[in-house]
Amino acid sequence: MGAAAGGSATGLSASPPGALRWPRPIGSPVLDSLRPVIEGSRHVKTDVAKIGEVAKWMAYEELPFPQFSLPYGLEKNRDQAIDFTMVSNCINSAFTDFSTNVKFQTEYEGQNQSDSQAMTACLKRAIDQGTPVLDGRYLAKVTRAELAKIFSGNIEMPMLDEKLQVLNDVGKVLTARYDGFFHNFVKTCSPKLYDGGKGLIDRLITEFPRFNDVSPYKGHEIKFFKLAQLGYWGLYAGLKREGGFPIADIGSMTAFADYIVPVAMRVMDILVYSPELDAKINGHQLIPRDSDEEIEIRAHMLYATALLTEDINALRPPELQVIIPQVDARLWVTYHTTHWPHHLTRTIMY
Repeated sequence: MGAAAGGSATGLSASPPGALRWPRPIGSPVLDSLRPVIEGSRHVKTDVAKIGEVAKWMAYEELPFPQFSLPYGLEKNRDQAIDFTMVSNCINSAFTDFSTNVKFQTEYEGQNQSDSQAMTACLKRAIDQGTPVLDGRYLAKVTRAELAKIFSGNIEMPMLDEKLQVLNDVGKVLTARYDGFFHNFVKTCSPKLYDGGKGLIDRLITEFPRFNDVSPYKGHEIKFFKLAQLGYWGLYAGLKREGGFPIADIGSMTAFADYIVPVAMRVMDILVYSPELDAKINGHQLIPRDSDEEIEIRAHMLYATALLTEDINALRPPELQVIIPQVDARLWVTYHTTHWPHHLTRTIMY
C-alpha cells in the first residue's frame, strides 16, 4: 500500500492552486463546491495517475445500471416505489455500532441482511405486517419503542434516537404539505435535479433539512447531498424498466459520499491518507462530523470518482458511456462488506 506516500509528521502537504487536474463541469453544485478542499487538504490526497491505471481495466467491465435500490418487487407500483425509496433514504445512515463496530443485521424471507439492506428489509417486513411506515401521518407520531420493534435485529439500530427524530420531522412536513406521501412531493417538482430552486434536489434540501448535507471548510460551504442524490438515483435506475423516473439532468449527479467507496479507493491506492488519519481509522476512532479529516475524505472521494468516470469513458465507445453513479455502484457493490476498516462518523447524513 502507498498509504503514507507524501506524508509527514503533520499530514500531507497542500496542493498548490492550479496544479490539479479538474473534472469537466457537469452542472453539479456538489462537484463545483469541492475545489477549496481538493486544493487545501492536508489529510487526504488523490493519486491522479493511479486513477488512470484503474480506468485501463475498469473501462472494459459492463458497469450496468444497478437494480439493488428497489428490492422486493417495489418497482411494480411507482408511487410506492417513490415513497419507500425516499423514506428509507431519510434514515439511510449509521448501521455500525459506534462502540463495538458490529454492523446491524436482520433476517427477512429466510436471508440474513446487513447494513442498509437490513434497514430496507425491516421496512418491507413492517409493510408486510400492515404497519404504514411510508405514511407521513404515522411517521410524525411513531415512538421509539415502535421504531425499535420495526428495526429488530442482531443489535439495536445504531442512532435510533436520531432516526426517530428524522422520521418525526419528515412525517410532519409530508402530512402538512403533501397528504402524507413523498410521491405527492415529487409531483410538484421540476423533472430536473437542479432547476433554479424548483428541481428535485433544490426542493428536497429546502423543505426537508435532513437532506441538506453541507459542511463548512475554511470559510467555504462544501456540498455533498449524499442521501438526496442517492434517493433519486435509486428511482432513476430502479424504475428504468417500469416506465421510468425521468431526470432530465441525470448527468449532473455525482457519487454518493459515504464510508464504503473511500475504502474501495484506498484499496486501489487512489486515495492517500496521512499516517495520522490512517491510524485513527485503523484504530476505530470516530472522525468528528465537519472535521477537516471527514470533509477531505468525502470530497476527495467525489473528486476521484468524477475523474475515474472521465478516464473510463475515454476508453469506451459512445454507446457505452457511463455516468458517475454507475462507477460509484461498481465500487460500493464490490466493497460494501469488505473487512478493510472504514472511517466512522456519528452523523445522520450518510
